[in-house]
Amino acid sequence: MLKPLLFCLLVVIAMPAPAASVDKSSFGKTSSGEAVDLYTVKNDAGMVIELMTRGATLVSIQVPDRDGKVADVALGFDSVAEYESDKNQYFGTIVGRYGNRITAGKFSLDGKDYQLAANNEGNHLHGGVAESLDKVVWNAESFTGPDGSGVTFTHTSPDGSEGYPGELTVKVVYTLTADNEIRIEYEATTDKPTVINLTNHAYFNLAGAGSDTINDHVLMLNADKYTPGSADSIMTTGEIKSVEGTGLDFRKPTRIGDRVDEYNDSPEIGYDHNLVLNRDGVAAGELVTAAVLTDPESGRQLTVKTTEPGVQFYGGNFLFGQEGKDGKTYAHRSACCLETQHFPDSPNKQGKEGWPSVVLRPGETYTQTCIYSFGVDK
Repeated sequence: MLKPLLFCLLVVIAMPAPAASVDKSSFGKTSSGEAVDLYTVKNDAGMVIELMTRGATLVSIQVPDRDGKVADVALGFDSVAEYESDKNQYFGTIVGRYGNRITAGKFSLDGKDYQLAANNEGNHLHGGVAESLDKVVWNAESFTGPDGSGVTFTHTSPDGSEGYPGELTVKVVYTLTADNEIRIEYEATTDKPTVINLTNHAYFNLAGAGSDTINDHVLMLNADKYTPGSADSIMTTGEIKSVEGTGLDFRKPTRIGDRVDEYNDSPEIGYDHNLVLNRDGVAAGELVTAAVLTDPESGRQLTVKTTEPGVQFYGGNFLFGQEGKDGKTYAHRSACCLETQHFPDSPNKQGKEGWPSVVLRPGETYTQTCIYSFGVDK
């Protein structure tokens, strides 16, 4: 009876579970000669993510489907040069200082007017042009602890950078947990009153990055309301309306492509809207489920949780067939973004009913958390 027991023990020893780890390697240099590092983070379940110091960028997310087949579900590139090119549409980056749009790039704070770059059809988008958070190289330190492994990114944005007031000190911590969660925690402080709205701009296709369409995915959004835009623009009007009767009603799981051109404002654009999350009874700073995205074919499922009041659902309308990682093509509407955030143009909507503050003052600390939780729908 001893021999079978010894054999069983040998089998267990010979087949260990994947070990959690963080490995650092070179990803190349920017056009100005700055070194860019890549961190590969693995958990004990075999999930792998890659993080780059330029833009504190989530480069790849490798997760299994219902049969255990692993695929990279995040859009990105194989080189720094491609991230610096016109092919890059904020793939996986941290955007800010103000994610999303500010009308005409203008806002007033404490009686003073500020002008930011008008880099998106006359409006300000995602923090600006040259020194926005997606384009700078962040400092980084890896860690491994009881809650998971990951990378802490830090950056100080100078007073006046891209037109924003105040020196802003930012920290973003990515943690990959044993439960196949990517936890993103944000902190920021300032030495002058300023406005802030940070988010991650990952593009997801749960069938695998480079798959033909996102329109076959099924989406649930935990939102009864949204912030509509004017008839000729996706800029918000300042209203908050019900999703009832619109193509933005994803309160029940719905195939994305079923109504992509039917919602009631700017149908030629497709989905690119801020949804007001249902947070009744949930204290400020606590997590709520924002969205659940499912690929019926592979069974992969993404649950997004956040402490923020809104989520921007973007359906990849401006993807144009650019070549991405491993030579794969990113076709029109072949991925979507679920950007947890404060509302677009909030610096110009302060004081309006339902619009939370985006002002950060000296002595205060901006904090928020977003969790991308991956699993399978069996």
